[in-house]
Amino acid sequence: MKAKAFDTRLFKRILQYTKPYKMRFNGVIVFAISLSIFAALRPYLLKQTVDEYIKTQDKFGLLVYVSLMGFVLLLEVFSQFFFVFWANWLGQDIVKDIRNKMFKHILSFKMKYFDNVPVGQLVTRSVSDIEAIARIFSQGLFMIISDLMKMIVVLIFMFYMNWKLTWIVLVAMPVLVFFTRIFQKKMQIAFEEVRTQIANLNSFVQERVTGMKIVQLFHREDIEFEKFKSINEKHKKAWIKTILYNSIFFPIADIISSLTLGFVVLYGGIKILNGDNFTTFGDLFSYTMFIGMLFNPLRQIADKFNEMQLGMIAANRVFDILDTQDQIQDTGTIEAPIFKGSIQFKQVHFGYIANEEVIKGIDLDVKAGKTIAIVGSTGAGKSTIINLLNRFYEINSGTICIDDHNIENYTLSSLRKQIAVVLQDVFLFADTIFNNITLNNPDVSRDQVLAAAKKIGVHKFIMSLPDNYDFDVKERGVMLSSGQRQLIAFLRAYVSNPSILILDEATSSIDTYSEELIQKATETITKDRTSIVIAHRLATILKASKIVVMDKGLIVEQGTHQELVLLENGYYKKLYDSQFAVEIDDYNIN
Repeated sequence: MKAKAFDTRLFKRILQYTKPYKMRFNGVIVFAISLSIFAALRPYLLKQTVDEYIKTQDKFGLLVYVSLMGFVLLLEVFSQFFFVFWANWLGQDIVKDIRNKMFKHILSFKMKYFDNVPVGQLVTRSVSDIEAIARIFSQGLFMIISDLMKMIVVLIFMFYMNWKLTWIVLVAMPVLVFFTRIFQKKMQIAFEEVRTQIANLNSFVQERVTGMKIVQLFHREDIEFEKFKSINEKHKKAWIKTILYNSIFFPIADIISSLTLGFVVLYGGIKILNGDNFTTFGDLFSYTMFIGMLFNPLRQIADKFNEMQLGMIAANRVFDILDTQDQIQDTGTIEAPIFKGSIQFKQVHFGYIANEEVIKGIDLDVKAGKTIAIVGSTGAGKSTIINLLNRFYEINSGTICIDDHNIENYTLSSLRKQIAVVLQDVFLFADTIFNNITLNNPDVSRDQVLAAAKKIGVHKFIMSLPDNYDFDVKERGVMLSSGQRQLIAFLRAYVSNPSILILDEATSSIDTYSEELIQKATETITKDRTSIVIAHRLATILKASKIVVMDKGLIVEQGTHQELVLLENGYYKKLYDSQFAVEIDDYNIN
């Protein structure tokens, strides 16, 4: 699709973010105007100095005008400082506001959105793309306004001084404007490609660094490196286009400016030597400065317009996310109380992809305060139940109730506050153990955390670490084993004091000591609390009030262990014989 040279609608939307900073915005405009006046005044004073005081050898007048030029220069420097500082300050405030708004918006998205959008792309939008918006104000809009004001004021002075000589200069300007316009259109397209390739590069690097263990385990280093080289090459070629256009345009602009200056000096000089009153030496001196002040801003406007285009392309990508309405509809009006904990699934249908149901009309009843275990093969729909109960995804049809109220009638935040989840894949932030447990909740004290840790049996393990509860687990908790991360997740869930607890209690690759601690933690935190456990251990299954057996999105059997194991050719009996029977002797011994 052909990119627009300038999107007025998008630009107006960006300007909406300047409203809280109207005084500073107006101040930048004022300094831009004063900067252009002071800059154009210096060449005019130079003309007066040459024609009125150097030519007449008036030393006092020369001293006065040189001092006046110095004062004007100080005013120009003063205006330049505040113009640049306030423009950049405004840009950073706007970036801060947009980034806050965008991150808050992202936090409200459904899990389905994150399933489909690469993490690297979101990082690019949230960081580098938003930063590029700041350049609209620091390097784009205000610089263009300043340059245009300077050109207007310069032309006013030039026409006032010598309108005949000024027309000679103006003849060359349409040529430069023509090349500038072509340059802007080419750069718009080139910058669009640059932003696309940056997003692709960020996404690729983010994904491969996150999955580096898989890359190395399966000896994919060379293959992934070749893919990276290909993406990096496209990134380079996108930038080369912008470099090529710059390399062509700026020499052309310099040539036009230099030829114009040369023609003015030559023509004016001949007129002076012939004794014509067409111009003066002061005019020629000042015009050598004026032509640069007229042509350089025009050339720089093209460059600054590129900065604006780059920022607007980035803004368009950011606004695409801000305009995305992919949130769970939080239309509930009931603040979820401390639940008794009864849960009902009534003819619930759900699919992650349209026309591909994962849950196919299940009915499930969980009594308050009881623990149920859900078992089944991979893909049976066990983890999907967790997602639906927390409203991470919207069901296609049916009803999910807690304490006889449809969960859609509860406010989303209050619902999730009463449900704690320990996932199979534990995620820890690059922070201390204490902060990973409390998730920086100021209402949870250190004493509460210590008491909870002692109660579920993980305090000793934490105290064995360097810095204890202040131990930094690094990114994704890499400083801890999988079993230790699981224990931290149990403690995180316990201190939140939920009404309903959901556990995906996988113990694969966990040492015996950690498994014992996890078993104790499970018994403690599920006591007298409604709990749904995706069971991976025999102990949990045997102690559950009810076992729910799932297969291909359906509940195929329900009952206690003793009831289900007696069903000949039953799904659970086959699962038990193949996966759990080996554990029975150990369990009986224990």
